[in-house]
Formats: sequence, C-alpha cells, structure tokens
Amino acid sequence: MGLGIADFIVIAVLVGAGCLVCSVGLWIMLRQAASAQQRAMEDRLAELADALRALQTKVAELGKTQEKPAEPTSPVAAIEASTPAAADPQTVEPAEEVTPEMLVVIAAAVTAFLGKKVRIRSAKMVRQPRETVSAWSQHGRVQVHSSHNPRARG
Repeated sequence: MGLGIADFIVIAVLVGAGCLVCSVGLWIMLRQAASAQQRAMEDRLAELADALRALQTKVAELGKTQEKPAEPTSPVAAIEASTPAAADPQTVEPAEEVTPEMLVVIAAAVTAFLGKKVRIRSAKMVRQPRETVSAWSQHGRVQVHSSHNPRARG
C-alpha cells in the first residue's frame, strides 16, 4: 500500500509546522542575544565614561600642581626631565614636543581602554597633512581620483 494524498498533506503540514517552530525559536534566541549584547555594550560604555571622568579630574589635578615639579613617573618623562632645556626658547616649538603630562594622559587613556597597564616607549607629534603633501603626491592623487570618474566612462 502506497501513501495517499492525505498522507502527503499531513507530512507537508508537519514539516511546515516544524520549520515555523524552529524559526520562531531562533528568532527569540536572536532577540535575547542582541539584548544581552546591547546591555554589555551599555555597561562597557558606562565604564569608559567613568574612566574618562577620572582622567579629566586627573588632568585637572595635574594642571593645578603645575607650580611644583613632580617626579617623573615614566622612563620617557625621566629622560625629558634630565635633558637640559634649549638655550633659546624661540628655537623650540611647543607644538612639536610631547610633554610628560600628555604622555601620562595618553598612557592612562590607553590603560583605561585596554584594561591593562601599558608603557609608552615613544611618542611624537604628527605634522598636519598640508605640511607633508608634496606636489608630486598631490598630482598622483588627482590622477587616481580622476581615473575613477564614472561620468567619463559614458
């Protein structure tokens, strides 16, 4: 005896119901996982906001204690403190040097972000883009950008 049309209809309904139950279950699990991830992200964001507030208060404290020189806390700060100052203050550009206070702030920010203590080995100021662009590199960029013009291909 073979399967009749009624048997095929019952099998199709059972398979469809199984697919529907599975998809609803997976959708519920996905919603729960997304809400858990969102809660975790909000918690991490709150931790970072607290760390930022702590860094801001630390910077404010460092700004207040600027009158008396503090002991260097990092090897880079110790080296900078031990080097003699330039004879002519106009020869040293203040925008080009990284101060020990900035090193402390950078180290604290990276430590707060990564969650573990870091050591800054070197830091330097990056020049503005308009200072480092040569005519040759600018011309090359113009050629590359103009070769990607979709209207010219018509």
